[in-house]
Amino acid sequence: MDQPSATAPGAPSSTADVHGHDHVLTAVADQVATITLNRPDAMNSLTLVMKAGLLEALERVRDDADVRAVLLTGAGRAFCGGQDLREHAANLKAGAGLDDTVRAHYNPIIMTIMGMGKPVVAAVNGVAAGAGASLAFACDFRVAAEEARFATAFAAIGLAPDSGASWTLPRLVGPAKARELLLLGDHVDAAHALELGLVTSVVPAAELAESARALALRLAQGPTFAYGAIKQALDYSAAHPLEDSLAMEADLQDACAKTTDHTRATEAFLARRTPEFEGR
Repeated sequence: MDQPSATAPGAPSSTADVHGHDHVLTAVADQVATITLNRPDAMNSLTLVMKAGLLEALERVRDDADVRAVLLTGAGRAFCGGQDLREHAANLKAGAGLDDTVRAHYNPIIMTIMGMGKPVVAAVNGVAAGAGASLAFACDFRVAAEEARFATAFAAIGLAPDSGASWTLPRLVGPAKARELLLLGDHVDAAHALELGLVTSVVPAAELAESARALALRLAQGPTFAYGAIKQALDYSAAHPLEDSLAMEADLQDACAKTTDHTRATEAFLARRTPEFEGR
């Protein structure tokens, strides 16, 4: 069976709670769940089984109260090459298209990542193309290795964007640049991705595991209930007018104000202490 890269952030260890089948691994340690796409010989391209496994892993960590941050990465030299085109070609020959898997797999995967009430960090260790790039775009943070590259890749094989790229890209880089990236499909290296706002930070490959995990650990130790409310407020405001967004803010603020985290953090501020958050 394929083995996860030794440098994959949060790779399963003897101290981690490990789940998953061969091609999607989940390791939980220090309240951070690391999900590793694990088909390095195929650039972690997504088969039907792999998509089902990824969705299952995401739903499991979403519902795990002991998980307060999620780290998504790939084994080997790629983050994710997108749809497995060998499997897709066989499906086309059999008369099946992409509609079923987009609706049954890609859409739920993106909705689970973006709707998760806890922060999600992508550790982009190499190529992220097509649906693989979309996976990274859906995360709250993207830490990229210097060797990482992004390519929308859809137009190159005669397809429209999927996995949320038409929604996330304009919000990350603006509508004009999103149109350019989707229509031309050119590769964007890590340095350019940082300039465009596609990634949060760029680090040497040897430092990716440590940097991405440090960010995930920082988030896991933070006010995760409030983080979930922030995500909800941002997503809501993207599709609603100011008046409705203000009402949503009021509702979310009321919920946050009733948390133990808010009470303790207020007390800590007045006492000039560093607050300790529990995510509730």
